[in-house]
Amino acid sequence: MRTMSAWNCIRLFKRPYCSCLDARMVNELCSLVSTAIGGLDDLELRLDQFKDSLTPSLVTRVVELCKDSEVPSRRVLRFFSWSRKNLDSGLQDTDFNFAIRVFSEKKDHTAVEMLLSDLRKESRALDPRTYGVVAETLVKLGREDEALGIFKNLDKFKCPQDGVTVTAIVSALCSKGHAKKAEGVVWHHKSKIEGIEPLIYRSLLYGWSVKENVKEARRIIKEMRSLRIIPDLFCFNVFLRCLCKQNLKRNPSGLVPEALNVMMEMRSYNIHPTSVSYNILLSCLGRARRVKESCQLLETMKKSGCAPDWVSYYLVVRVLYLTSRFGKGNKMVDEMIEGGLVPERKFYYDLIGILCGVKRVNHALDLFERMKRSELGGYGPVYDVLIPKLCRGGDFNMGRELWEEAERTGINLSCSPDLLDPSITEVFRPVKKVEKDKIKLMGLRQEKSQPKQIQVRLKRKRRTKKKP
Repeated sequence: MRTMSAWNCIRLFKRPYCSCLDARMVNELCSLVSTAIGGLDDLELRLDQFKDSLTPSLVTRVVELCKDSEVPSRRVLRFFSWSRKNLDSGLQDTDFNFAIRVFSEKKDHTAVEMLLSDLRKESRALDPRTYGVVAETLVKLGREDEALGIFKNLDKFKCPQDGVTVTAIVSALCSKGHAKKAEGVVWHHKSKIEGIEPLIYRSLLYGWSVKENVKEARRIIKEMRSLRIIPDLFCFNVFLRCLCKQNLKRNPSGLVPEALNVMMEMRSYNIHPTSVSYNILLSCLGRARRVKESCQLLETMKKSGCAPDWVSYYLVVRVLYLTSRFGKGNKMVDEMIEGGLVPERKFYYDLIGILCGVKRVNHALDLFERMKRSELGGYGPVYDVLIPKLCRGGDFNMGRELWEEAERTGINLSCSPDLLDPSITEVFRPVKKVEKDKIKLMGLRQEKSQPKQIQVRLKRKRRTKKKP
C-alpha cells in the first residue's frame, strides 16, 4: 500500500496559512492513516498522541490529502470518526459535508450511509452541493431509489428542495437512463424549476436517449418548443445519436436518410451540423459495415462546408480496412495528411491494430511509416504490436530491424527479445484452403465407397446433429 506522497506534503508548506508545525503534523497524520500496518483499532491507539493538538482544519486537510491517494476509505473513515470524538470545539457542518463528498467520490456507499445517518441525528445541515455528489454516486452504484428517497426527505436533513437539488437529482437519474423517474420529479416540482427549464429538459432528453427511446426523445423536443425553449446543438446531437443507434439495430438502411432529415431540421433553427454530428452517423455506418454510404457521407461533409476532422477520416478508413479495401483506405489517410490534419496517436494505434488483426502486416508497416513522418512520438506501443506479429508470422528479419530501430531511438519495449529467436518463437503458418478442400473431398469419397446401408446411417447422424 502506498503511503502519502511527498508532493502532497510539499504543497502544504506553500499555503500561506499553514505553519511548519501544522505541515509536520499533517504529514505524520497522513502517514499513520495511509500505512497498512495494523488494524483499525491500532490506528486509533496511534492517533491518541495527537489529541491535544487536533483542530477541525487539520482534520479536513488530512481527509483532503487522503482523497487523492490510494488510502483505504475504511481507514480514512476511522480517522474521521476518531476526530469527531476527540475534538473539543467539534467539526462544523462544512467539514462534515466535505467528508461526505470525499467518501462519495471514493464510491464508499457504507461510509456515506453512516455519515448521512450521523448528520441527521446531530441535526446538521446537508449542503445542496453535497447532495448532488451523493445522488450522482448512488445512481452510478445502481441505488437510484435510495437517491430519490433522500431527495423526498431533504427537509429532515435541513436541505431545501430548490432548483439546485431538483437539478441534481434529475441530472443524476438521466445520466443512467432513468428518465421516467426524473420526469416524475419534474412533474411534482414544476414551480421550483422556473428559469432553469432548458437545463432540465436537456437532461431529460439525454436520459431518454441513453435508453435509445426515439419516440420519447422526440416528445421532449416538442415540449421544449411548446415552452419556447429552442433546442441547441447539444440537444440535436443527443437526439441524432439516439436515432442512429436505434436504426443501427432495427433499420440500418434508414441510417443516412433519417439522420440527414434531422440535420435539415437543425438548419431550420439556424444550427449548422458540425463534424461531431456527422461523426455520430459515420460511427454507426461503420458498425453496420455500410462502406459506400460512409465514403459518400465524407464527400457530403466537404460539399456542405463542414470540414471533416481526423475522427471522420478514422471512422471511414477503419471500415475500409475491416472490409479489405486497403488501397482505398491508404488513399484516405494520404488525403487527410495532405489536407493538413494531424491526428492523435489513437488514430494510428487503432488502425495498425486492425491491420495486424486482419493479417495485413505490410500495410501496417506502411501506416507506421506515415506515423513516424508526422513526428507524433509514442511509437513504443506500435513496436510492441508489430514485432511479435512479424516474428510469429515468420518474418524474423523485419522484426529484428524494428527492434534495433527502437533501441537506437531509446524506446523501451515491453515485448521479450526471445521473440527474435526462431528456435524459441513458434511460427503460425496458415493452412491453405486447397488442403482443406482436399481433406473434405477425400472424406466424401470414402463415404461413397461404403455400402448403402452405412451411407443412410451417416446421413441420419448428420440430420440429428443439425437439430437443436
